[in-house]
Order: sequence, then structure tokens, then C-alpha cells
Amino acid sequence: MKKQTAKLPTRLSFLGSGNMAEAIMKGVLAAGLFKAGDLLASDTSEARLKSIHQKYGIRTTRNNREAVREGDLVILGVKPLGVDGVLAEVKSELKEKVLVSVAAGVPLARLAAGLEREAKIIRAMPNAPALVQAGATVLAPGKGVEQETLDLVLQIFDSIGKSWILEERYLDAVTGLSGSGPAFVFVMIEAMADGGVKSGLSREVALALAVQTVLGAAQMALQTGDHPARLKDFVASPGGTTIAGLHKLEEGKVRSAFISAVEAATRRSEELGKTK
Repeated sequence: MKKQTAKLPTRLSFLGSGNMAEAIMKGVLAAGLFKAGDLLASDTSEARLKSIHQKYGIRTTRNNREAVREGDLVILGVKPLGVDGVLAEVKSELKEKVLVSVAAGVPLARLAAGLEREAKIIRAMPNAPALVQAGATVLAPGKGVEQETLDLVLQIFDSIGKSWILEERYLDAVTGLSGSGPAFVFVMIEAMADGGVKSGLSREVALALAVQTVLGAAQMALQTGDHPARLKDFVASPGGTTIAGLHKLEEGKVRSAFISAVEAATRRSEELGKTK
């Protein structure tokens, strides 16, 4: 007897239409994973829904239950404090549908408890660069999620950057690294630009050079696949300018500070996850 495979979702609904939800809408439409008519978005703001409809031509509603009823796969994009209320409102409509939550810090157990039954849930941790289709997302699937469905959800988040699958116990560390990490990089860009200004460059030129330098270095690391230490050594010639600058970074314990920043953000994520 031929093994039955799960029916893949063909309609995508959004509970909440904030920035991350909009990034996903934009990504899946650009990638051709769904058509505009396959998407339905809900939100409490009529102005927000009007804006989403005008930009992408998707259907909108202020009724969360309607959004869930019409979707095969539902993306929960409300703020963490609003999760419990929304789940209580829509739990009767979810039935066997798959729920994908991008609510930061809300664990699978809390989501399942809010639905009061065994449910197919995937927890997603995207980051801010998803807004420009350059995000890093980690997915943690709950029990009962079929591989075919998980593969589709991977494609959805690949449309806004790159995605990986990990066990949920790693998501606090993911939050500390890729979730908070963009802010750490922005501080680095700002500091590098300040160094350029101090050395005589205009603010406009210094900032443009700093941004392009970080972008180019990241692309170089991705495309070569080389260890960052090897790439650093490639740039730092003996007795040159780069090694002089690296010496100052070591004096300032910059690497230690970055490690501590990720650790502190991870610990804070753990603390927030224990509070409802």
C-alpha cells in the first residue's frame, strides 16, 4: 500500500500584520511560493490592513477566526503579550492546521497550552534583516509536524533570507546571536564610521565605507567558506596597517565583549521565556 503523504498547505493566513509578517508576505510572493489570492492577513488596525492590501493585493480581515478558517497554514505574528488572547480566540478553528509562531520568546509548550490540545506547531526565530530579505531564521518544530510541511516552511523563511532547523532548547542562544546580533553589528558600523570621521573623512563617506566594508566582509566569508581567522590573516600583512589596528582591538578586548554580549542576550532570552 502506498504511504499517504501530508497535503501541503496552499493557503497562507497571518494573525497580525506587523513588520515581520509583511516581510514574509513580500518574500513568499516574490519567490512564487504563493499567489496574492492565497494570502489572507488579519490585524486590529484598519489602516495597516489597507496598506498591506495596496502594496501586495492580498485579502485582509479584522476577524482572526476568519483568517484561521480560510488558511491551511497560519503564521502567528502578534506581540508576545497578545499571544494567549489570540490563541483562545482561534483555537476552535485551528483543528489540524499547522501554526507557525514568530512571537519572540514564546515556547512551544505555552503555544500548545493556549490551544488546549495536541497541535502541529512550528516555532520560528527570524531576525530584523528579514525585513530586507536577508534574515537568519531558525525553526523548531513541535510534535506531529510532517516533513513535507516542514520543508515548505523552510522555503517560506528561505524567501526572506536563510533558515535552519534546530531543537527548541537552542533558541535562546539563537536569540542571543542572530536575534540580537544585528544591533551589535550596527554598533560596530557606527564605531567604524566614527573612526573614519576622526581620521578626517566626511560623515557621509565614512558611513558608506563602513557599511560596504561590513557587507563585503560578510559576503567574502559566505562565498569562500574560509574560517574568519584565515580571512583576517589574509588582510593583515606583516607590519602593516591592519595588524596595528587589530592590536588595538585586542587591547580593548573587543572579541571578549562580543562574546559577553551574546551570552548576556541569551541569558535574558532565558529569563523572558520563564515569564508569561
